[in-house]
Amino acid sequence: MTTPAPNAPQPVLVRRELPPDAAAVRAVTAAAFAGAPYSAPPIEPDGAPGEATLVGLLRADAAWIPELALVASVGDEVVGHVVCTRAGVGEAAALVLGPLSVHPDHQGRGVGSALVHTVLGAADALGEPLVVLVGDPRYYSRFGFVPGVSLGVESDDPAYAAFFQVRPLTAYEPSLRGRFAPPPPFDALATMTADAGA
Repeated sequence: MTTPAPNAPQPVLVRRELPPDAAAVRAVTAAAFAGAPYSAPPIEPDGAPGEATLVGLLRADAAWIPELALVASVGDEVVGHVVCTRAGVGEAAALVLGPLSVHPDHQGRGVGSALVHTVLGAADALGEPLVVLVGDPRYYSRFGFVPGVSLGVESDDPAYAAFFQVRPLTAYEPSLRGRFAPPPPFDALATMTADAGA
């Protein structure tokens, strides 16, 4: 029997988010987006980036899909989180991925990749046809994401067109085209951000 080396890193476990994880997920999301040039400004008094607020808004919305809210943990510590929520493209149902968060102490170790691969696999197993996101194409192309325009899917905000990507799953049909409609919390966050900056 082989014994692990005393300083060997603990394995990362990806599992479904549970209700007691909410505070840890908020902390991880806040840490992951703190100071990032693309993060949403703080809205709540604790100064956490807007993405931490967004996760809470999504969790309270009908768009939330518990099977597609995942955490990455090392031992008992939550170190990453990803969620896909219900969205639309044209008249069809689709998913939007994000926020994806990995605590800075655990970035660069494959935690984000494990979360994305797992949530895409879970979405595929549920028979979902398409996943949409706004993010860095250099990062997300490795997971099969392509520009939305290449599949006839239009961004809801032209300002993000260069970062707007889609990932077809097994149930995808080429007729699934049209304008992307995010779940209401995304618009709510934009309004809250605008109000906070006013």
